[in-house]
Order: sequence, then structure tokens, then C-alpha cells
Amino acid sequence: MNYQVISPSSAEEWQGYYQLRYQVLRAPWGQPPGSERDELEADSAHRMVLDADGAVLAVGRIHQLDDGWCQVRYMAVAEAARGKGLGALVLKSLEQQGVLWGCRQLTLNARENAFGFYQNLGYQAGRPLEPLYGIAHQQMTKRLRLDGTATEWAQWCDSLQQTWHQTIPLSAFMQLTLDQFDGHLLACRAPLPPNKNLHHTMFAGSIYSLLTLTGWGLVWLQLQALGLHGDIVLADADIRYLAPVREDARAEVLLTEARGDLVNLRHGRKVRQHLTVRLVHSGQVLAEFHGRFAVLPVQPAASGA
Repeated sequence: MNYQVISPSSAEEWQGYYQLRYQVLRAPWGQPPGSERDELEADSAHRMVLDADGAVLAVGRIHQLDDGWCQVRYMAVAEAARGKGLGALVLKSLEQQGVLWGCRQLTLNARENAFGFYQNLGYQAGRPLEPLYGIAHQQMTKRLRLDGTATEWAQWCDSLQQTWHQTIPLSAFMQLTLDQFDGHLLACRAPLPPNKNLHHTMFAGSIYSLLTLTGWGLVWLQLQALGLHGDIVLADADIRYLAPVREDARAEVLLTEARGDLVNLRHGRKVRQHLTVRLVHSGQVLAEFHGRFAVLPVQPAASGA
């Protein structure tokens, strides 16, 4: 079944939305009805998943904080609906809302039984928090947009394209270009004519190279934002070719889908990041690439005798 994430709008949807919050997050600990709400409800964005009969399966909320931060609260999934990826669907929609607001960082307070869930979705562990209802909680954070100004992003993109064409000759032959970067989404293109096969569709090797270099590029851009240097290599990958590519298409990769923190490179450690890159045209996904990139610390040059 394909589930859809919506914002509650009708009185019935709002009632079901808050009822699930209460049933999952407050009732088991003897808290009174109404404790599942706070003073920020009207200033927040709300998301929910319904089944075919209108029953509420999953909910979540996001609101803005100061200094480019936003916070997710009240994530809940009905017991019978767990294990179907509905919590991840709601969280992805909330993250997208944070991006639309222009937020750079997202924070949430995770219960101990949800630590792994959030880590698998790219969240980094922060400071331990005071227990709530006897349950250990921990702050977790995720970057929604890279630090930097639009001018800096444009300069990094120029340098990235030059790096591709000067150090990877195949990228120049493919006529690979950087199409868009806004701190969150990186999109690249390679025109069909120099990359087509005998069937006049895009050569599978060109598709693989385009998606690989786009993922590589997002890792490179993150290093610029963090002020870090390292050698980026593709450790392993798999790709699904979903439909023939008969026209120019573009590869897209999102920062919010990155899994793996690069900060430990600062301490001379190898770091890894998993990325999903999609080839899209007119809203259709034509190919999907999953790659695990490793970044190796740059070793200082040996001094002469």
C-alpha cells in the first residue's frame, strides 16, 4: 500500500491526530488528556498518515526556533502500524518543511528506544536530557542546509565543476555540468548526445558516472562548508535502472538523505557517508543510485632530509 503524508485539516482529522499523540505519548504514563499539546500548536506545521478508512497511523510536528533552527516534536506511530516506515515518511515531510522555512539545523528529543531509528535517518547524537516519565531522552540533530552564503555556494560550485573537468577527464567528455545547488539540493546534468548508446538512449555507464559524480560532489561541498580536506573515494554502490533515458535528465541528491557524519575527519579519522542519488525527468525517477563514499584524511607531505 502506498501511504500519503498530509496535513490535518478537517475537525475529524485534527481529533484523530491529537488522539494518536495522546494514546502513544501520554496515556501509557497516566498523563491527563490535553498533556499531548502545548502553546506552539498554532505556530507549527503538522503531518499525519491515514489508512484507507481514515484511521490515523502516524503523526509528527515541527516548529521554528531561533538562529536558523527548527524542532520536531510529538512523533508517534500507532502500534499496529509500526515497522512499515511510516515514522520515516512523516519525519521526511517535516524535514522538507524545515528546508522550506530556510532552517539550517533540526533538533529533536529522542526516547531511548528511538535512538537507533533516528541514527539510521542521519541524525547525530547530542547531549543527554532529563528523563521524562522515567524514560531516558537524548537530544539529536540533523543538518538541513549547509552553512555558507549564496555567493559562497556559487564559488564552491564553480570550483567543483573545474575540479571534475580537470581531474576526471570523463566528466568533461560527458559534458557534465552543475545545474543547481541551494545548500540542500545538488543537481547535475549530462546531455544525451555525447552519452547515448546504439539504442539512442543514455548509456548505462554514463548514468552510473553521472550519479556517482553527483554524490561525490555533495560530499565535496560538505567538506568546503566544514573547512575540511580529504580524499573522496567511492567504497561501494548499487544502482537500479528503472526506465530508458531518452532525453536530457538531471541527477539529484539531498543533504537530508545523507547518512554519516564527516566531522571526525578533523581528528584525522576516515569517515563514511551513504548517499542516494536519483536521475529524474518530468517527475519520474529513471535510475536510483545508492553509494557509500569514504573520505580519507590527507596525509601531510614528508619533509626532506
